[in-house]
Amino acid sequence: MKVVVVGAGYAGTLAANRLAKKFREAQVTVVNPRSDFVERVRLHQQLAGTGRAATPLSDMLREGIHSRLATVHTIGDGSVTLDPGKTLDFDYLILAVGSTTRALEGTIPIGTWEGAEQARAALAGLPAGSTVTVVGAGLTGIETASEVACARSDLRVRLVGQSLAPTFSPGAQRRIHAGLERLHVSVLRDTVEAVLPAAGEGSAGTVRLRSGEEFSSDLTLWAVLGAVPDLAARSGLRVDDEGRAVVDAYLRSVSDPRVFAVGDCAAIAGSRPACQTAGPQGAHAADTLVRLVKGRDPEPYSQGYTGTALSIGRRDAVIQLTHQDDSPTRFYLTSRLAVVGKELGARTAKHCARTATIAWRSGPE
Repeated sequence: MKVVVVGAGYAGTLAANRLAKKFREAQVTVVNPRSDFVERVRLHQQLAGTGRAATPLSDMLREGIHSRLATVHTIGDGSVTLDPGKTLDFDYLILAVGSTTRALEGTIPIGTWEGAEQARAALAGLPAGSTVTVVGAGLTGIETASEVACARSDLRVRLVGQSLAPTFSPGAQRRIHAGLERLHVSVLRDTVEAVLPAAGEGSAGTVRLRSGEEFSSDLTLWAVLGAVPDLAARSGLRVDDEGRAVVDAYLRSVSDPRVFAVGDCAAIAGSRPACQTAGPQGAHAADTLVRLVKGRDPEPYSQGYTGTALSIGRRDAVIQLTHQDDSPTRFYLTSRLAVVGKELGARTAKHCARTATIAWRSGPE
């Protein structure tokens, strides 16, 4: 049985390893455009130079799993077309291409490895006194702004967004704002409408807000996530309004039951972009595939959340505890305990992907 896994993030890597572990007769091939497993939860450290987010795939995949360094152009009837025109046959396919960003012109999108590397190089070239603007006040924006401020105290860092950590409780939001203030990160509650290029070499660009305010920025980073690659739509699979593959209760594409979709690129009710989402979904897809080939009935996917962790530099963090439906409770953890918890969560996500285990609530193991 030939299984192709498209994407080697948390969902794809865990799915491939779990399938190889549970069904050794399968020939598993992972197709990924880069030779590394990238920890998205560490991209803010990568760009600030305070940590590394990449690990060679050869260190992450179980023995016997094949890897192809390529980009999938389309998914067809039992085969995928790779750029530049080669094909790869499959009996089953797991689509796990994650998410991407669509940034305003004049900004660097930091939700991808390539964007984080570009931002890291640009940041390293900034002289003292320069201004860095981070667009987007969600988790990615907050972690990026605070990490840059922590690593480069000689820079002025500004965070722009309509709402600060909107999925956190009011008390946790106040605590996050206080943490940013301690790092001298200024927060503007507004929306960026345009980023105008620098007038000449050595000059700064201009950020224009919806309110009409304008200010100069030497480096502007785009931290608004949510877009997904168009592979599913381009392949003729049914997608939702955001381009995510529509799946049934077992995470199979409603257009082709041989195709599973997991992680950010899958339209799964109640899910959000997170490693604690991707891991259980990748595991469930692998388990369901094994059940099907062994003639057993599949089980519907279900998952509950426990919390959301957010770092504020290297020495501060907030963990928002949540109900199972991911809505925030009034309880949250801060300071050293939260820092340890955040780091433990990041290490656990990587460990689970490598060992094909599930750490978060997601049904039977």
